[in-house]
Amino acid sequence: MYILALFGNLLIILTVSSDSHLHTPMYFFLSNLSMVDMGLVSTIVPRVIVDIQTHCSVISYVGCLTQMSLFVIFGCTDNLLLVVMAYDRFVAICHPLHYQVIMNPSHCGVLVLGCFLLSLVQLLLDYVVVLKFSNCEDYVEISNFFCGSSEVLTLSCFDTVISSIVRYSIGALFGLLPISGISLSYFKIVSSIMRSSSSTGKHKAFSTCGSHLSIVCLFYGTALGVYFSSSLSLSPKTNAVASVMYTVVTPIFNPFIYSLRNKDIKTALRKILSRTF
Repeated sequence: MYILALFGNLLIILTVSSDSHLHTPMYFFLSNLSMVDMGLVSTIVPRVIVDIQTHCSVISYVGCLTQMSLFVIFGCTDNLLLVVMAYDRFVAICHPLHYQVIMNPSHCGVLVLGCFLLSLVQLLLDYVVVLKFSNCEDYVEISNFFCGSSEVLTLSCFDTVISSIVRYSIGALFGLLPISGISLSYFKIVSSIMRSSSSTGKHKAFSTCGSHLSIVCLFYGTALGVYFSSSLSLSPKTNAVASVMYTVVTPIFNPFIYSLRNKDIKTALRKILSRTF
């Protein structure tokens, strides 16, 4: 699964960079999403592979914080990039004549940089909550698939009810705002498509949004499953299974969804394969 995730996302990046027809904002954001997915899965899976081989799930406190930090950065950036991609589709469909002006290269670069900076803000907020309590041990055996902020809080010597409430509030804030942005963008897109009298135009508009909607549903479906399962304090095995879906399965399916549903990507892949073989 790890090799599939790396290979699929790397193939998307190489395809977009090698074909000049794909040097557009939509595929620029897609290649950045693939890079973030590679970082997300590489933050967690190699450590799990070591744990499986050594039959030991003990990790140091510093290692746990490091893994938590990288997970928050890549996970939040992934989340915000989906919002940016929805905004890109909104501008392309609802304001096509101004698309080149609004989504110019510098603006696209600022949007990607903004996603990364906002992920750092979430990380700092998580650190304020997590590091407020001193840990009792230097090492801990984690019961989840990876070491997140909830696992770090279990190391505290104090009552962490308030910190858990604050942490879930931060998670809800950084989750609900992107979902609201995506929902608003697609509400405007659907309204604009419904006003169009051309059936060909409607089909083309829906087809360009289909891949992104599939990834959004997969990402938020698994993420909400992890969020609610951890908040309801279900069994560690249930949390681990939900975490596998969120951190491994989603990065695997993202490139395949785009490559199988996107005509431009399939055409570029054929060109690459024909030149190679």
